[in-house]
Amino acid sequence: MLIRILSCSCLLFLLACNNNTEQEVTTTAYEKMTVKYPATATVDHTDDYHGTAIADPYRWLEVDTAQDVEAWVKEQNAVTFGYLENIPFRKKIEERLTELLNYPRLSSPFRAGDYYFFYKNDGLQNQAVIYYQKGLDGEPEVFIDPNTWSEAGTTAISLVGFSEDDRYVAFTVADAGSDWRKIKVMEVATKKELDDELEWVKFSGAGWSGDGFFYSRYPAPEAGQELSGNNQYHSVYFHKLGTPQSEDELVFRDDDNPNNYHYGGVTEDGDYFVMYDAPGTDGFAAYYKDLKNDGDFVALFPGYKNKSSIVHNIGTRMLVLTDIDAPKYRLVEVDINNPGKENWKEIIPESENLLQSVSSGGGYLFANYLENATDRYYQMAYDGSNKKAIELPGTGSAGGLGGEEEDKVLFYTFTSFTYPPTIFKYDVKTGTSEPFYRAELKFNPEDYVETQVFYPSKDGTKVSMFLVHKKGLKMDGSNPTYLYGYGGFNVSLTPSFSASRLVLLENGGVFAMANLRGGGEYGEEWHKGGMLDKKQNVFDDFIAGAEYLISEGYTSKEKLAIAGGSNGGLLVGACMAQRPDLFAVAFPAVGVMDMLRYHKFTVGKGWIPEYGSSDDPEQFKNLLSYSPIHNLKEGVAYPATMVTTADHDDRVVPAHSFKFAAQLQKSHQGDNPVLIRIATDAGHGAGKPISKIIEEQADQWSFFFYNTDAPVIYIEG
Repeated sequence: MLIRILSCSCLLFLLACNNNTEQEVTTTAYEKMTVKYPATATVDHTDDYHGTAIADPYRWLEVDTAQDVEAWVKEQNAVTFGYLENIPFRKKIEERLTELLNYPRLSSPFRAGDYYFFYKNDGLQNQAVIYYQKGLDGEPEVFIDPNTWSEAGTTAISLVGFSEDDRYVAFTVADAGSDWRKIKVMEVATKKELDDELEWVKFSGAGWSGDGFFYSRYPAPEAGQELSGNNQYHSVYFHKLGTPQSEDELVFRDDDNPNNYHYGGVTEDGDYFVMYDAPGTDGFAAYYKDLKNDGDFVALFPGYKNKSSIVHNIGTRMLVLTDIDAPKYRLVEVDINNPGKENWKEIIPESENLLQSVSSGGGYLFANYLENATDRYYQMAYDGSNKKAIELPGTGSAGGLGGEEEDKVLFYTFTSFTYPPTIFKYDVKTGTSEPFYRAELKFNPEDYVETQVFYPSKDGTKVSMFLVHKKGLKMDGSNPTYLYGYGGFNVSLTPSFSASRLVLLENGGVFAMANLRGGGEYGEEWHKGGMLDKKQNVFDDFIAGAEYLISEGYTSKEKLAIAGGSNGGLLVGACMAQRPDLFAVAFPAVGVMDMLRYHKFTVGKGWIPEYGSSDDPEQFKNLLSYSPIHNLKEGVAYPATMVTTADHDDRVVPAHSFKFAAQLQKSHQGDNPVLIRIATDAGHGAGKPISKIIEEQADQWSFFFYNTDAPVIYIEG
């Protein structure tokens, strides 16, 4: 394992069903509620974009700490929750979700010295508890319980790096869903927390070297701007154990490029600190620093055109996963003493399938491929020889198989839409797997079917989509259907199991997940086909997926919902603006809705390589053509919509959702409700407590069923 940085999370989406009696709702034509929206003030504000005047009447909603904005939030929430609480089966759905999530679930173990660590949630704990045990046969005991750190269960804790001798571990503490972290340190054997505390940390692990560790942070933000201010000068520091943060050594700061991200870690042998320099979310430079000789940073891969990540090193020879001359990626060996491209040695050549990742452990490499958005794994020697397939339980998603060279046993997790996440123990020498942990579930996957289909997009491009539903479901156009997508930032959507999704499936619904352009499922060309001036392809792919579901009889436009979060929230916002007639329900979650100003807030400027910037005249025109806020039209009947955001979201600031909801309520004509649900003490999604997850999911499914006139099964204990 190259970098001694850990970022583990519990497996949240397993299922436990009880033998319950079923009672069907007698009517599916629900009486529609009348919604009276709060009045939203407007201001006379206009911006000039390269000679084009753009009005921004809701600019005042960007100041999320202002009293008038806080009052607006309370008024909107009062309307939204008043509506949701009057849905007759909402309470029953919440009870059902509570049943589904109330069972133990674990993460894969990982070793540090004599101890194995893992995350475990007993069922309804708001946060997973970190356990450790001595050896694989030791007795587990609590290492850190985040649930004791805040009464509301909104503090999330992650282990992010062990010292070279495994005596100490650095861990991050995040409150209320914010991206801001504090780094603290604990002695492993005694569980004694040290006095070290580092603030204003984002997007960082802890790369230990000698008597301290490298980490990345921003300067302290101005008071009142913690959650919305423009974050700049992301820099690398070295913290010496036992000293105050004020004495930390500044290792790297780029004054010429204040918007760039800088992060990295230490190679397993402790010889090098590897740092990545990224202007945003696409393309980055890679540097190394010789720690033995306290050398300067040396650019191994300068420039930002490509993506090259160091997987492992054998002395001065770096094994690098790269897309240089390989849009579906390859692994090459680069000797830092002769780094010229002509001296590279190819270890794993590019193939027809995406080489998604390469990890190391037990003295071997583990290559992870995506074949039609499902995982394949292969073990091989460091030179690429002796390649052998790892037999997975089926077609789905797998992750793990990383560790240190001396490890004899590794772990991985496998899941699919109908296969709850199961942890497997892998013997490196024999290449055999055996189940290590299966949840005790009363769930029969034979009751459901998962398939993959391919449909043509607007320009004829074939797009893949996964479908999950009950076996024997009639394709007569009457099934409530939930279409999910993302389509951006090279992110791949692969099969996964979800307990909350069972509420949809057991009520005769269809779950559909499309692998849109902009994602990473089919390599860099697929990604580039949905970014910058080609972003419209993503929306076309999603709309075509909806049309396919209708034409094939899975559903009808009266029964179809679309959903997505973050970049997926942008997807939903753009599609409902472009085709309001095609969907019954829309769920834009924590979305990027103002494409002209997104780069003005927190880390939004990092998305310019993906979206472009309104500061550029040509890119402005493209962004304006699909920006959700700017493409809502007066007097149009939009789908029943529940916008969701959170008051501590400092990734996609809530101003996006505030302004979109305000404009939607003004523009919309018709009886469909267009609401905004604003969570408190919550952020972009990471670290969200189980209690809030259950509440949000209950609200979502209730809103969905109610506004598609779908029959709902009441579950009685």
